[in-house]
Amino acid sequence: MSAMTTEAHPIDEAHASHLDEQDPLAQYREQFHFPMKAGRPVVYLTGNSLGLQPKAVQELVNQELEDWASLAVNAHFEGRDPWKDYHEQFRGPLSRLVGGLESEVVAMNSLTVNLHLLMATFYTPTDTRYKIVIEDNAFPSDSYAVGSQAEFHGREISDTVIRLKPRKGEYTLRTDDVCDLIRNEGDSIALVMLGGVNYLTGQLMDMQTITQAGRDAGCIVGWDLAHAMGNVPLKLHDWGADFAAWCSYKYLNSGPGAVAGAFVHERHHRTDRPRFAGWWGNDPKTRFRMGPDFFPEQSADAWQLSNPPILGMTPIKASLAIFDEIGIDRLREKSLRITGYMESLIHQRCGDRVRILTPEDPAQRGSQLSLVVEGNVSGVRDLLEERGVVADFREPNVIRAAPVPTYVSYHDVWRFVDVLAELVEKASA
Repeated sequence: MSAMTTEAHPIDEAHASHLDEQDPLAQYREQFHFPMKAGRPVVYLTGNSLGLQPKAVQELVNQELEDWASLAVNAHFEGRDPWKDYHEQFRGPLSRLVGGLESEVVAMNSLTVNLHLLMATFYTPTDTRYKIVIEDNAFPSDSYAVGSQAEFHGREISDTVIRLKPRKGEYTLRTDDVCDLIRNEGDSIALVMLGGVNYLTGQLMDMQTITQAGRDAGCIVGWDLAHAMGNVPLKLHDWGADFAAWCSYKYLNSGPGAVAGAFVHERHHRTDRPRFAGWWGNDPKTRFRMGPDFFPEQSADAWQLSNPPILGMTPIKASLAIFDEIGIDRLREKSLRITGYMESLIHQRCGDRVRILTPEDPAQRGSQLSLVVEGNVSGVRDLLEERGVVADFREPNVIRAAPVPTYVSYHDVWRFVDVLAELVEKASA
């Protein structure tokens, strides 16, 4: 990743409005529902936790409810969007977002379930190669997942899980340090599984370089894309990642608990590795013969267990249609601009009362700035919400602000920093 710089912006409100007038993606804001506060839309900076609802969702869900009511079981074949092969429509859009072949992606389950299913195949420890590398501040569910996998294989977590920590006095990982560890300890590492974008700091990992280092050392490399999918461009096929998993309710705006997804590189589609099986992973040509033998599909679909949950999948249709219309590269362009605008305003308005944990280099971050507020921060989240700003607060003093380019405006960012500057001034008084 090449270093980039963030330009300084005028701090007046009129400049924010000017940027919105010049924004080629501004129109897409109207395709989402916003919570309201005091008669106006809130500033919603929590799309890295739960994305806003696309307005098209309700009609799509109602269509499936109507087909269920009027057709019942026959909706599997006669519905307006037949249920039997419902999941197949997501292959194209998901492959474009993940940077893979259509055969390499599948919409299924939830994120941590998918991680476990994939680790059942790709974490096969031996006496000498058994360690798992994750980041120290990984999302807790990832820590639980890899720890329980170690214990499932009869190993101690403390001896198995390597937790990568930043250098003393730093907040994020250096790619060279990650790769050096992989090279130096690669003979003992079975699996490297990091977050593509770290949930806490917002750091975008150099996935290409780390994947190559892992593969050169003979390790399996998997990625948790919970905060990367729909946030940054990905090229998993070209990078050679072995597997990946993601959720759909953050940047993909598909609703709470929406069906997640997985990527399995095509070189593993005919794998002899162990795999849990279910009837929807079976070859569709033999699936409905209802026999006892499992004939896996030669694609990521082979890791499916059950038929698709239609009502939990339908909202993804609305969101992916928007992504396909805009394109992830155009979203990335705005993400770089609007996140840089937020950074510039924070530096100018808040000074040293707010520290930014997220890397300064825009190429090393997604649509998120993680902020540490100095002074008395008790109740800061509630104070922000009282002023119409919804942002995520993590104990003890981190605000995660995500200017999601699909629907966040420059004026939203200006409102957020205006409120933040006022609050931190009071906190430091």
